[in-house]
Amino acid sequence: MTLLLGTFTMGFILSLLAAGVLISFRIFNFADITAEGSLALGASTAAVLITAGSFGPAAALFIPAMAGAAAGAITGVLHTKFKINALLSGILVMTALYSINLHVMGKSNVALMNEQTIFTYFNKLLSISESANKTVLILGFSASAKEAAAAALAFILASAGGALLYWFLGTEIGAAMRATGDCPQMAAALGVNTDLMIIAGLSVANAFAALSGALLASYQGFADVQMGIGMLVWGLASVIIGETLVREKSIGFAITSAIMGSIFFRLLVAIALRFGMNPNDMKLMTALFVLAALVLPQIYKLRRKNC
Repeated sequence: MTLLLGTFTMGFILSLLAAGVLISFRIFNFADITAEGSLALGASTAAVLITAGSFGPAAALFIPAMAGAAAGAITGVLHTKFKINALLSGILVMTALYSINLHVMGKSNVALMNEQTIFTYFNKLLSISESANKTVLILGFSASAKEAAAAALAFILASAGGALLYWFLGTEIGAAMRATGDCPQMAAALGVNTDLMIIAGLSVANAFAALSGALLASYQGFADVQMGIGMLVWGLASVIIGETLVREKSIGFAITSAIMGSIFFRLLVAIALRFGMNPNDMKLMTALFVLAALVLPQIYKLRRKNC
């Protein structure tokens, strides 16, 4: 049960990344690779704030999210104002973020094992000792109280993030963003500043990616400059799985499906590792899964057309 709770915790944390990917890839149809750098930026910024000891848990999440938003805004400016290709804009910013993250941490990784993170604060709130091996019963199974608390906190934060995104996309600005993604020409004809909407949308998407990175570092107990590598494909896989599980196309169901997809994909990975899959092959298998999910529908359409 403890392993299952850890899987759910990781799924909820990475669902915030999936929400960011949903914004850039699905709402704006923008291949934004900045998210990989933003996730590592969120982790490195959170690590520095946590080790400084003078910032609370809220600041260790809010400031990394704002740093990610700034990275997304730069990508948006490069694309809209300087007319640089969307993919290349993301690559440029992601590459720059690698060096920035090294400067932020001062080294390639920072350990947080003995630091006060949002998860340890939550344990204190629930009177759970960090040193004691307290257990709780969940559905008749014994599980670590710390893992149960971590899963509960991750669920709360993922739900709050999803609810906040749903509310935001329902506002006038959010509607303008969705209109820009659906048909930029029509949105511009209606007086919407489409360039500004793209910049704002990428800011929000990368804020979610950075927030995911901050939580990931806090939960795992370390931040590493390379922890964002391959995570964009993970987020995309979560979105694809979620769309398969939830067929409804409304924005609320789309956000819910991204969260569900992240959890389900994490469960699939945990099961595969449990049955002997080499951990070194995880990113390869993720890439192959996304490739299959993108290619198979096209093959199916061609076969139906030929018939």
